[in-house]
Amino acid sequence: MLRQYELVERVLAYAPDADEAMLNRAYVYTVQKHGTQKRASGDPYFSHPVEVAGLMTELKLDQETIMTALLHDTVEDTLATTEEIERLFGPNVARMVDGVTKLSKIETMTENERAAENLRKFLLAMSADLRVLLVKLADRLHNMRTLHFIRSEDKRRRIARETMEIYAPLAQRVGMYEYMREMQLLAFQQLEPDGYATITGRLEAIRAAGEGQVDAIALEIKQALAGKNLRVEVAGREKHPYSIWKKMAERHVSFEQITDIMAFRVLTDDEDACYVALGVLHRTWQMIPGRFKDYISTPKRNGYKSLHTTLIYNNAMRVEVQIKTGDMHQTNEFGLAAHWAYKQSGAKPDGQVGWLRDLVEILDASSDPEELLENTKMAMYQDRIFAFTPKGALFQLPKGATPIDFAFAVHTNLGAVAVGAKINGRHVPLRTTLNNGDVVEIIRSRTSEPQLSWLSFAVTGKARAAIRRAVRQKERADIAATGRKLYEEIIERLPAKVGKKMLSEGIRRLKFSGEDELMIAIGQARVTDRQVMEALVPGSVAQLPAGEDWPQDAWPRQSRAIVVRGLSPGAAFTLAPCCHPVPGDRIIGLRRPGMGVEVHAIDCLKLADGIDADWIDLSWDTRTDGAIGRLRAELYNRPGTLAEMAGVFAHNHANVVNLEMTQRENPFHTYIVDLEVRDLAHFTRILTALRGSDAIADAERI
Repeated sequence: MLRQYELVERVLAYAPDADEAMLNRAYVYTVQKHGTQKRASGDPYFSHPVEVAGLMTELKLDQETIMTALLHDTVEDTLATTEEIERLFGPNVARMVDGVTKLSKIETMTENERAAENLRKFLLAMSADLRVLLVKLADRLHNMRTLHFIRSEDKRRRIARETMEIYAPLAQRVGMYEYMREMQLLAFQQLEPDGYATITGRLEAIRAAGEGQVDAIALEIKQALAGKNLRVEVAGREKHPYSIWKKMAERHVSFEQITDIMAFRVLTDDEDACYVALGVLHRTWQMIPGRFKDYISTPKRNGYKSLHTTLIYNNAMRVEVQIKTGDMHQTNEFGLAAHWAYKQSGAKPDGQVGWLRDLVEILDASSDPEELLENTKMAMYQDRIFAFTPKGALFQLPKGATPIDFAFAVHTNLGAVAVGAKINGRHVPLRTTLNNGDVVEIIRSRTSEPQLSWLSFAVTGKARAAIRRAVRQKERADIAATGRKLYEEIIERLPAKVGKKMLSEGIRRLKFSGEDELMIAIGQARVTDRQVMEALVPGSVAQLPAGEDWPQDAWPRQSRAIVVRGLSPGAAFTLAPCCHPVPGDRIIGLRRPGMGVEVHAIDCLKLADGIDADWIDLSWDTRTDGAIGRLRAELYNRPGTLAEMAGVFAHNHANVVNLEMTQRENPFHTYIVDLEVRDLAHFTRILTALRGSDAIADAERI
């Protein structure tokens, strides 16, 4: 742990004008407030904020950020208050400490609700001051470094999952790749211990077998470039285990099929030398088409700049090479923190984090925690393409984006009135996928409104949130109109005429906030006719003619695992046998006349046949307790392979419902397997385990 004088000396080394007395006061304050509190490791609790402050000094951040790091847990975990922090250390530090503080003491929330609320507050705070993000990322990184001291496996996995899904992508989005890689590696170790052990073991074996190979290749690259009088620094490394695991899962390949496990970095003096070095390498070794990326002429949205290429070394091995200047490398590893220059005037950083504005817009449009988490994860994870308006304005979108995503990116109001599009001057449907460099013109209509079916091809979180909000508003209005018609029928049966005063009293007795809420409740069958009549005219139900006094629960309630928005309670539905959706899949329903709703995964190919059907937005209820998933496994035809596959299922606690051999062709046997799985994550874990087995050539979901 850093001593007080060591921390202050670090700050003064790069910021000689920093207020030494104020830094000392913040250090002493956090030590006093945390007192005898201990961490799971047994260390004094104040060692954590001190280490976080140390991480901030490595990035050479300003005095206020260092003080925020020292104080970031005092309000949450001690008797300190935000007002006291503001009085002692100023309003900027108090505001940042409040932004970093977590909402973990809200006991009534579910795990997703708690995570969503933490994320909501965090995003709003850092939209005003991005130093909050830097402190939070350092806080999470240090917590991950000490995660193994926590005894509860469930708690370790929850923290690791949150890190993998939210904090690592945030670090990537602001270009802090060093933080991202370490977070992913530590989270991977907790979430997939078997996979981590297997890959690290194989990397060690490769390292032992080809000792010095990385250094030898790096030397050859340096010699090739030195021959053209280029002054360069070359460094090589193996890709880290999580990166390899991710490629295995995405490409459906085994470890042996991953050929590019080595990566090399070439640092040059200037930008021109980067392109010269690229030419030398391409003339010296064969490059792989489609693997070249120029992020210097077109930087990533987080400011990342580099040339990426993949070479074939010794006619067999694939070698990734990144070429950049020293300044580019510094910015790439630590993102906006690498060139942060906050002054007392409150200068803001450059425009490399414009994606944050999209996330803040999503906060306003998301109605529930699951939707907020889904939309923000989508906005943070996806790779980008570039599209232009007819006037040349540039917009960055995720790969797979459509004109409807482009329309909402330009302006929410434009997306709401879109009816068609032109791409490069040619009329296309709104579901057409955009390519890099497309010029997009949106065709509008004042009478148009967002359609539920757009959710099947909208990919940006901003577009999906806006579509859902518009559809909810229309759905709410339709339900209210239906409820008003039913209300008119109800009051016709009452013995007295209902005026405004009686209606107000009835609304008060039913504990609704207003007339609209009552009409919606009637339209949704959340209150019965009998309840409404009794609330409006007490004693009226007793006067009903014989046969009209029906049971309290006359309206059926949906009790199945799927919540179908827009359908009356009790509507029939089936899980489509073509795609076998499981909890965690995004799902949509097809409704045809005279038939129930058929539930499909959003990427089901059969949806293309549903043009004549009504499309209905569906989601999984939190009470869902698993479903049947189907997979195809191709096994080597040798003794014990079937038993090994069964062992994978047993190890992952999955019950086999049906198993059928569909093809016997040496040296492989192909099986179709139906499994009971908890959710999509459970199913994906099983598939990844199968692909990592030596007994199984391939496994894929059907």
